Amino acid sequence: MRSGPGDLLARVRGLAQRIPLRLQLIAALLALVAVALAIISVAGVIVFRDYLTTRADNQVRNLYHEYELVLEGSSGVPGSGQYMHPGVAYITGPFVAVLRPDGQQLNPAAGSHSDSTAPIPLPDVPTSRSWLTANAGKLVTVGGLRSQDKWRVIAVPVSYQDFSGIQSGTLIVGVDLGDISNSIGTLTTIDLIVGGLVLLGLAVVGVAVVRASLRPLTEIERTAEGIAAGDLTARVPDRDPRTEIGRLGRSLNAMLTQIETAFDARASSEYAARRSEERMRQFVADASHELRTPLTAIRGFAEYYRQRGGVASVAGATAAAGPQPSAPGEIAASGATDQLSQADLDRLIQRVEREAARMGVLVDDMLLLARLDQQRPLEFRTVDLLAIAADALHDARVIAPQRSINLTVGTPEAPLVLGDEVRLRQVVGNLMSNAMTHTPDDTPIEITIRSGTLENGQAAATAPDLAGGAEPAAAQPPGPVPEPAVILEVADSGPGLSDEQAEHVFERFYRTDRARSRTAGGTGLGLAIVAALVSAHHGRVWVDSKPGSGATFGFALPLAPEARPGPA
Repeated sequence: MRSGPGDLLARVRGLAQRIPLRLQLIAALLALVAVALAIISVAGVIVFRDYLTTRADNQVRNLYHEYELVLEGSSGVPGSGQYMHPGVAYITGPFVAVLRPDGQQLNPAAGSHSDSTAPIPLPDVPTSRSWLTANAGKLVTVGGLRSQDKWRVIAVPVSYQDFSGIQSGTLIVGVDLGDISNSIGTLTTIDLIVGGLVLLGLAVVGVAVVRASLRPLTEIERTAEGIAAGDLTARVPDRDPRTEIGRLGRSLNAMLTQIETAFDARASSEYAARRSEERMRQFVADASHELRTPLTAIRGFAEYYRQRGGVASVAGATAAAGPQPSAPGEIAASGATDQLSQADLDRLIQRVEREAARMGVLVDDMLLLARLDQQRPLEFRTVDLLAIAADALHDARVIAPQRSINLTVGTPEAPLVLGDEVRLRQVVGNLMSNAMTHTPDDTPIEITIRSGTLENGQAAATAPDLAGGAEPAAAQPPGPVPEPAVILEVADSGPGLSDEQAEHVFERFYRTDRARSRTAGGTGLGLAIVAALVSAHHGRVWVDSKPGSGATFGFALPLAPEARPGPA
């Protein structure tokens, strides 16, 4: 199958596309320079040849006029080297001859010097009458008789006088162009040598210049390869933005920054989604496990009531009453009727009520966290954090009068914050309940209120996000001016927490002691609610603890505008 011009052109284009850009630039540069040198050389040769030819033509005309005077009987030839007969002359260098009408040369001895045996270059001038007539008075170029030289000659009809009288003939004057050809050949050789040297030097310099010029593109290529390999931090070196490479590098760096930001955001989003899903699964599992305990108790008491046949009559219950349970919560069956007594039923209902209340508290806590997860707005108003801490102190002393519980205020300003008073009371109450629940009864508790900023809390103060815990309390980015805040801390002298426990203490359903009784240890949502509520108030929460050195739980809330120095 034949290939047409289109296929050939496509192959050429494909071959050109496979050649590296560096080689294409160098080849194009050398080709342009070679074409330019060739044009310059050809133009120079043509101009030089025209100049030499014009000079030879002028010399031929001058000689013609001189010998025309000789033929007319002048006594001499100006500037001539020698002459033999007034009509038969020969001058060294130029050729001069007179042809008779029959085409014979009038001076046959003019072709050679009498004192030399070396042949003299002569022009090969046609002697036919037709040629002489056609080129009469014209400057023409003819070949050499004994060499490859070229001659510039002119043939003009003249009349001359010899021994027989006035004769008609043709005066031929010529100048050897052999020197011109040699000069042109020498000039061409010089042009070729110089052009080759220029191309060679230009090739060496061009390779260096093109390589240096394309070095930024090589760096961009390496940067792209690094990014393709996974290194999104790679950047193109900065260069002068006034150049094309500088503007290209700046645009590429801006694009790479956006790509890295988008990729990091996507990775963070995917990681957060996975963490959220894992935490949600853990949340559902923990919630189901927590709800199973009270539900199992309620179900067991209901089945027990059904199996015992209900409540006995008052008389039958009184006659058949047996020994009463010795321990609280135990239920003894009637020995006579196999039915529950009124006292047994009361205790059973009390247990059901306690389990239902515990389950209600758990459900309320879960609903509160769910509302916080949905970022439902709170009722913000100015709240005195000192009053809340004083009420919590009073309640704790009533519940545990044997403990040493103290309140220290270390701020000259009023500790006023913007927030939901009910939820802030819940925050402080949960911290106090946590300290009282997880420390021995004789362990002192210190409540401290001081001034500070949102940024100067504990560095390790973090809380899980709301997808599986609480939004990090330190989520507020630090501004140029520190945000004034009120800091409340609850410190105990209990067993403290390890680093791992402190890292997870704000997570939902997390317990430092997995084997602890749920009745004594709570639901594991108290600190998670603290973290979520503090985050909803645009604050931050932390824990500072070491094993055996007690624990300090604290939070920081922005100071209310009216409590800040200066105009509110």
